[in-house]
Amino acid sequence: MTRIIALAGSLRTQSYNKQLVQIAARAAAGKGASVQLVELADYDIPLFSEDLEAEGVPAGVIALKQLLAQSQGLLLASPEYNGSISGVLKNALDWLSRPSEGFEMNAAFKGKAAGIMAASPGGYGGARGLKHVREVLTNLGMELHPDQVTVPAAYEAFDDQRELVDLTLAQAVQALSAQLVEMAESATAGERVAA
Repeated sequence: MTRIIALAGSLRTQSYNKQLVQIAARAAAGKGASVQLVELADYDIPLFSEDLEAEGVPAGVIALKQLLAQSQGLLLASPEYNGSISGVLKNALDWLSRPSEGFEMNAAFKGKAAGIMAASPGGYGGARGLKHVREVLTNLGMELHPDQVTVPAAYEAFDDQRELVDLTLAQAVQALSAQLVEMAESATAGERVAA
């Protein structure tokens, strides 16, 4: 079964991006994927430092890297901070990209499919931040879906059941999630053929 990791680049409990990635995760599961929602707050990921790394990679980093390595795809919703990627997400990606026992540089990312989204109170819906997210994930060797979903005015975009009010946006999330599952399945099939 195709395995997808779904996470939001926010630690805030009521994060709009957590709501968004949960919708995407349900849609991917509806297409037959095994989806694991990941909360970054559940993992001990300190600020990256090569000095700290030399003392030993933190257990939280190793656990999250193993989860990512066992998946074929990533659904990611990232908040936009000052027109860029959130610090907590960038820090996690930096740690996860590093070589460690059993992993070469970027090994947990290479060849995996990724679909990206953002929800923001602003009018651009996090689009400026997603530009940087796309650049970082591409640099890590991921195959990114050409489309992305942005949710502007996020404070009014979700109803009481944490679903998107706008039908067009809801359909865009459904489509992105379904197509990501197809991309991940294709990558998995390619790996089997190569083996």
